[in-house]
Amino acid sequence: MASAVPAQGQGVFRGPDAEVVGKINEYIRQSWSDNEVKPSAVASDEEWLRRVTLDLVGHVPSVEDIEVFTKEPPKTDAERLGRRAAIVERLLADPAYVRHWTTVWTNLAIGQQTPDRTSRLGMQRFFREAFAKDRPWNEVVYDLLTAKGHFEENGAVNFLLAQIPEEGRRDDKVLATAKSTRLLLGVQVQCTQCHNHPFNDWKQEQFWSFNSFFQTVARKDYDKYNPQTGRMDDDYSELVSTDADGPVFFEKRSGLMQVAYPEYNGEKIEASAGTDRREALAKLVTQSDDRQLAKAFVNRTWGHFFGFGFTRPVDDMGPHNPPSHPELLDFLAGKFAENGYDVKKLMRWVVLSEPYQLTSETTADNSFDDPAAGETPLFSHMYLKRMTAEQLYDSLIIATEAHKSGRSSWDEAEKQRQEWLQQFVIAFGNDEGEEATTFNGTIPQALMMMNGELVSKATSAESGSFLNTVLTKEKNPSNAIRRLYLAALGRGPARRELPAAQKLISASGTPLAGYQDLFWALLNSNEFIFIR
Repeated sequence: MASAVPAQGQGVFRGPDAEVVGKINEYIRQSWSDNEVKPSAVASDEEWLRRVTLDLVGHVPSVEDIEVFTKEPPKTDAERLGRRAAIVERLLADPAYVRHWTTVWTNLAIGQQTPDRTSRLGMQRFFREAFAKDRPWNEVVYDLLTAKGHFEENGAVNFLLAQIPEEGRRDDKVLATAKSTRLLLGVQVQCTQCHNHPFNDWKQEQFWSFNSFFQTVARKDYDKYNPQTGRMDDDYSELVSTDADGPVFFEKRSGLMQVAYPEYNGEKIEASAGTDRREALAKLVTQSDDRQLAKAFVNRTWGHFFGFGFTRPVDDMGPHNPPSHPELLDFLAGKFAENGYDVKKLMRWVVLSEPYQLTSETTADNSFDDPAAGETPLFSHMYLKRMTAEQLYDSLIIATEAHKSGRSSWDEAEKQRQEWLQQFVIAFGNDEGEEATTFNGTIPQALMMMNGELVSKATSAESGSFLNTVLTKEKNPSNAIRRLYLAALGRGPARRELPAAQKLISASGTPLAGYQDLFWALLNSNEFIFIR
């Protein structure tokens, strides 16, 4: 197999980016050699374009984008990567990039179902601004940890508001402690609240030392009178700073009470009243020499693009759960920090690396590389990922060109999107009360996809619909079928699929009904749901 990535500096891209991508490839190739695995072939342009578009901007590519990108096959590996690099730059500049990553991080920060007295809109606005302005990740984290004020005027406060119960309820900041370490530092410490972790470096005292930083934050909830009902309704909430003096007290398993002062990574701060403990924590986390913040973000980002990070799960790093590629993780974390925590730069490095160029099809030489079966990921082929609920919704909109039917504001479009997503999340929560973030193929999900209003509109032939446009413009049935396949699956029909599709259309009562049945089947297929 020809190398997916040419030697550095061969006219594809130059400078630090080329050096970093080249180093990623070296580490990955070394792991292939060490584990005697051979990588899969390079993904076709159609397969790669669909993948990178879903991963970077959260929806499938349009038919026009596919046709333009695949019009002339590349003649060399260097030309292929050069063209792919150009697509990456276009996607990173697309407004959908901001929308997608706003969704990703809003869900991570406060969940898909908005907690009581928390503003989803405020959280979205914060992340939307952060990704639109390409803010350094360490600055974003600093704001999340130190924010105070009105939950819509300063959207960053919603991260901690979502972890702090309403006024009047006991709040020892345990949830805020656990969420901050897990999401921002990639470390799960919740069990050390009560006892030392048998494997992790974190101990009970360390948990409460970290918890001590949050003792100077509180929420205030405001109500307003509703003259129609004669009752007080929720109005808004805010995050405020309070004074705290001295340590926190916690009970050891022996029953003895112990004290813990605010401390992170060996750095202690003054615990007297008047000290802004959250600001001190934010400085320690974003400036620490251990670069745990960078490692956590790199690991999570790699996991987003490949389906598996260097640890599993991505938010449980530590000696008890060593990374699959420790040198590569350290290298990328170092480069990420050295480059000013530039999020787009990190994403560019990942999607231009050799393993990301590979097909999802396995061979006899790498079929054992299967993290879903518990194996250590070697990234010798692309792993299948299910779409998230948001990717599914947005992809249905793009595939059927519903987004062209009218324009609305970001907030209006998001409101409609959230109404559909809430049906998805509410219907598909699991038995443990966790939210459904992907389409897992349950019976309710399948019924919603097959019979839901969104798919019904998608397959309608009313004026202005994608199906109507295709049937109006394409007089050749084979071309019409091809465009339906491109819209839904990002590829044309395989040799054996075209006659089967033609037979389906012929067997239907009318050609229109046949095309509707075909498009419906493609949109409900596993291939549409999966990112490959």
